[in-house]
Amino acid sequence: MKMLWALGVGLSVLTQPVTLDSASAYAKSRAVQPATLDFAYSHAKSRAVQPATLDFAYYQENVEPIFLEKKAGFTRCVVCHSEGGRVGFLEELSPGSDTWTDEQSRRNFEAVSRLVTPGDPLASRLLMHPLEPEAGGDEFHNGGRQFASQDDPWFKTLESWVLGDTGR
Repeated sequence: MKMLWALGVGLSVLTQPVTLDSASAYAKSRAVQPATLDFAYSHAKSRAVQPATLDFAYYQENVEPIFLEKKAGFTRCVVCHSEGGRVGFLEELSPGSDTWTDEQSRRNFEAVSRLVTPGDPLASRLLMHPLEPEAGGDEFHNGGRQFASQDDPWFKTLESWVLGDTGR
């Protein structure tokens, strides 16, 4: 399990669970003040990422349709993010088709899975890149801000998938 631990001097990545003992030992090894230790421990606990497994059935039924859907004022994701687009990670639709085959969906799932951090939606490029900066998103996305807030229904669907929702 990875957690970020802020100590006021930067970020360290821990690869094992944080306990009060391990936080104490880390702090002593770096001569950290007790108040900083309390902050660091509480921050690490608040950023604890729960392990999650990305579910293909949930992806195919709930996530993948988002890439094909037209949102008012925006281009569909598939236009720019298929192999013929500027930043392709989705399969091209077959001529005359309005959805992907199971085989294409499986390849899309594998590609899109590389854009997320299972269990941690806010560390997942797929969610943060098209999110408004005022809502915590990246500064740049040519396709516009698909999600005005983290309450957007599409954002919530992607978030649920990243958190391991299976829909069952």
